[in-house]
Order: sequence, then structure tokens, then C-alpha cells
Amino acid sequence: MTMTPRKRVETVLHGDVPDKVPFTIYEAKLPQCTAERQLRDEGICIVNRKFPVFRTRSPHNIRSESHNEIIDGVPHVRRIIHTPAGDLSTLDRPAGFTSWHVEKLFKEPEDYAKLMWTVKDQEVEPYYDAFIQAEKDFGEDAIFRAGIGSNPLHQIMITWMGVETFAIEWAERRDEIDKLYNTMKENLRKVYPIVAQSPAQHANFGGNETADVMGRERFEQYVVPLYNEAADAMHKHGKLVGTHLDGNNKPWADLVADSGLDYIEAFTPAPDTDMSLAEAFDAWPDKIMWINFPSSIHLASDEDVEETTRELIQASAPDKPLLIGITEDIPEYRWRDSLRAISRAIHSDGVYPLK
Repeated sequence: MTMTPRKRVETVLHGDVPDKVPFTIYEAKLPQCTAERQLRDEGICIVNRKFPVFRTRSPHNIRSESHNEIIDGVPHVRRIIHTPAGDLSTLDRPAGFTSWHVEKLFKEPEDYAKLMWTVKDQEVEPYYDAFIQAEKDFGEDAIFRAGIGSNPLHQIMITWMGVETFAIEWAERRDEIDKLYNTMKENLRKVYPIVAQSPAQHANFGGNETADVMGRERFEQYVVPLYNEAADAMHKHGKLVGTHLDGNNKPWADLVADSGLDYIEAFTPAPDTDMSLAEAFDAWPDKIMWINFPSSIHLASDEDVEETTRELIQASAPDKPLLIGITEDIPEYRWRDSLRAISRAIHSDGVYPLK
């Protein structure tokens, strides 16, 4: 029996066998057009991440504002956060679908006290109605995913400080980083049960960790324990949790294997990273692989795209759980043909039982 796109994804996530390998794409990566309609008719499933299941507020001591600025003729956005310990600010330069961070939030040691105010003042509350309505409106063409948030150390390192500043602070004021991390960790413990009791059946937590930057020791000490906390909370309510690991993963593959994560999302096989899909299946036999189709292959011929898709499917045969996803941007001149080629290969080689 032919499954709906959503049912196909849910079937794999719950350890059962679908009619064919699911093909998914983030909601922001599939522009409306003839090719989009064709792909949806062929069964591509949209992964909708736009509807959170909780809200955060800072109602007591924090106030923020944003201003548009023109610098050297280029539009920028300045955000200012007012705290009892003083002001924090960021400067971003919009660039199409993303923004370049010109100035990070953290600039000097005095900013630790200001950041601590933003963390301590934060309140979190359930926000389910919009998620429920959107899921109902969209029907069987999409799977809706909740998000738990970033790992605190990742947020400090990447979002607030930047790698170079973090390296200096880690060497000179690690105790201050630990204080921030521990307070943020306590806030996360309020989020887990809200997400676990939400209408979402699965949620991503953190991700985008880079082994060369985060390092194995910090990953083991600061990241994996929180994966396990989230997994414990989600599993109590029959929910699944995964993380977005799209970079090199060999340095901590064993730590991921021993974690409570249910699925590895956006895993990008070689040639784009240091692990093939076969190696990932061997390293993580108990995890569901929800991969990102290797971005570099989109630049190859349609025939190469189809062949790579067949190889990925073959690596999962006969019964390893696999979802093929698109989690990165594809060049405008290639996405239509490349996605159609993936879809064709799934129709010919991705029908269960796998060849």
C-alpha cells in the first residue's frame, strides 16, 4: 500500500518498514513552482520547523531593541539588550537567506554579568496551539519537528563569542564560562518536559558541532550529557530526539553511539565528511540515519546524482533505517534537476524490500 509522505517518515522513525525510502526537505529549501509540485506528487516530505512548542520571555529585567543602520552603503541591523549590569549589542549584515555577524554579543569580560542577567531572567512556557493548527492544516505532505534549542556551550562559543574570543576566554576565564553554562543548563531542564509533553513526536536538540572546534573532551563533558537528559525526558512520553551532525564525526562517533539520541539528522556522508554512510551504520547501529544528501554531488551530473542515491540506498539495504534529506542550500541552477534525479533513483531503487 502506498504511504503518504508523512506516514513514510513516521514509519522509519518508529522502527518499521515503509513502502520506500523517505525523501525529505526543509520547508525553506523548496520554492513553489512546477518542479516543487512534481516532487511533492512523487512523495517528497517537507520538514516544517517553523512552529515552536514553547516560548521564552524575559519579563522582569531585560529589554531589547533593534535599529537599522547603513554602514558604507550597506544595510545592517543593530540589536541592543539592556540589562541591570549594562548593555549588550550585536551588529548583523543581512545576506539573503542568512546574516553575517559583524559584531558578537560578547566583547569584554564585563559582559559575563550582563549575559548572566539575560539567562537568569528567562522564563519558558508551553506554546502548542500554533503547532497543532499548522500540522492539521498541512495534512500528510509534511512532518512537523520541534526544537529544544542549542547546546549551551555551543551558544556561548559560536553565537555569543566566536571561536577566537572563546579560545581566549576558555584559557583565561573558564570559570565564568562554566557559570554561564550551568545556569543555561538549568533553563534547559525546564524546556525538556514542555517539548516532551507537546504534540510534536520528535525534536532536534543542538547540533552543528565541529570536531576541530568543539573537541572530543568538551563534546563528552558538555554536550553528550545534555543529549541524554533530553532523551530521558522525551522517552518518558514516547517521543524521539535527534541532533544535527553534518560535519566530521569520527572523533566522537563512539560517544554518539553511547548517547540516548534516537536519530542522527543531517549526517552528510563522504565525500563531504570523514565518514561514509556504511561507516556510520557500523558506528551507530542503534540510531536512525536521517542524512543530508552530500552537497557536493548536487554539482555533478544528473546521472551521478542518481548513482550516488543508489549507493546510499544500497548501503542501507536490506533493513537499516534510512531517510534521505535535504538540509542545505542547493545552487539555483541545479536544485530542480538534482532533486528530480534523487526522486527518480528512490522510485527505482528505494522501494522495499530493498535490492
